[in-house]
Amino acid sequence: MNIWKNGQIVSASGALDATDRGVLLGDGIFETLALLGGRPQFLDRHLARLSDGAKLLGIPLQTHRAGIEDAIRTLAADAAVEEGAARITLLRGSGPRGVAPPAEAAPTLLVAVTAMAVGETRPVTAVVAKSTRRNERSPVSRLKTTNYLDAILASREAAGAGADDAIMLNTRDAVAEATSANVFCVIGGDLVTPPVSDGALPGVMRERIMVLETVIERSLTTDDLGRATEIILTSSLSVRPVTKLDGQPVGDGASGPVATRLAGLPRRTD
Repeated sequence: MNIWKNGQIVSASGALDATDRGVLLGDGIFETLALLGGRPQFLDRHLARLSDGAKLLGIPLQTHRAGIEDAIRTLAADAAVEEGAARITLLRGSGPRGVAPPAEAAPTLLVAVTAMAVGETRPVTAVVAKSTRRNERSPVSRLKTTNYLDAILASREAAGAGADDAIMLNTRDAVAEATSANVFCVIGGDLVTPPVSDGALPGVMRERIMVLETVIERSLTTDDLGRATEIILTSSLSVRPVTKLDGQPVGDGASGPVATRLAGLPRRTD
């Protein structure tokens, strides 16, 4: 497998410097977006979020949009990937030992492309994670960082319970998000999602749904999850209904009308 690294196509094997702070400290951010017809979808929105994160962390983003799009298209064409996912990763680069970042960063920008189906709608089961919490007070909760340890812990907990995913609470026991997706619920006929201030990532698909649908942003409790007739997990690559939560059926235990209506969004380019 080849990747794009700082302007060059290289083999993914051995591409990362072992002294890169992204490797040693998780000092980096990333974006994952859909590829359809070999073309990146909603690239501007993903790059805007990547740029915002880079500014917050103080990591220079030195490659412009055209260069990143060209990298994605080239990798997709070389690997004959018509449909799949592209990942853009920005790492701070190497620095002296310790936590403090170097005064002048030499960042590592990576682009990779993977063939996969876009628009997964397979119903999933979930648990409410008890092993960890999402820190809604941290500005990092608004970023897709390369440190996913809380999500990994929650995912292991879900797997141990025989579930597909986990819904994560914040430090106040309010719903934040799933391990790699935003959460929407249908409660009393209303479509509801947690606010970003509760630790929800400002997802690109979340933004699209909030433009296309009437959505209420408010804090959600586990009691709200229990009375929801639909729970839907959304990302740029999928819209998945949750049919069981903590072993109990959600609604009638099948994909509901809102999930059905939203199912095609990952494959829509409008």
